Amino acid sequence: MADEIINRVAKSKLVTIDLEDFYLEGKRVLFDIKDWLFEGFVLREKDFRDQVSKYDWSQYKGAYVALTCSTDAIIPGWAYMLLSIQLEPYAKRVIAGNLEELESAIYQDIINSLNLSAYKEKPIIIKGCANKPVPQNAYIMLTNKLKPFAKSIMYGEACSSVPLYKKK
Repeated sequence: MADEIINRVAKSKLVTIDLEDFYLEGKRVLFDIKDWLFEGFVLREKDFRDQVSKYDWSQYKGAYVALTCSTDAIIPGWAYMLLSIQLEPYAKRVIAGNLEELESAIYQDIINSLNLSAYKEKPIIIKGCANKPVPQNAYIMLTNKLKPFAKSIMYGEACSSVPLYKKK
């Protein structure tokens, strides 16, 4: 048949990377310490340590936790460190920050561990439009990590990609 439709994308060396494929399942938790502060603003060490020692940390088993304080209180660094020590046996990842920063930290770990040698001298499309919460930082981190390997980097879909980088 002379008018046979040929899928040139399928036959090309084009490689698609979908960051959504790397999304780690697990509960994301924003742990706000404001309720453990005197009047929501003052961290009293003895009271804070008492709250920490009595709290059931096992409820965070398998979770990703972002530690924050939603008030304008000045929280000493050791307070977050103390909380992370308690969470360490249970949580998969603990950071000081918000949920978006937590997701960025998770993706940073994933992207840093990728072996990109399979992408050497290949045209790459980084797929956009994720259904899962892939942070913008993840796209930036992946692009920067791919640049030394890739022949070219594009964003989007094979049928409508935006060129970002082409090796000279």
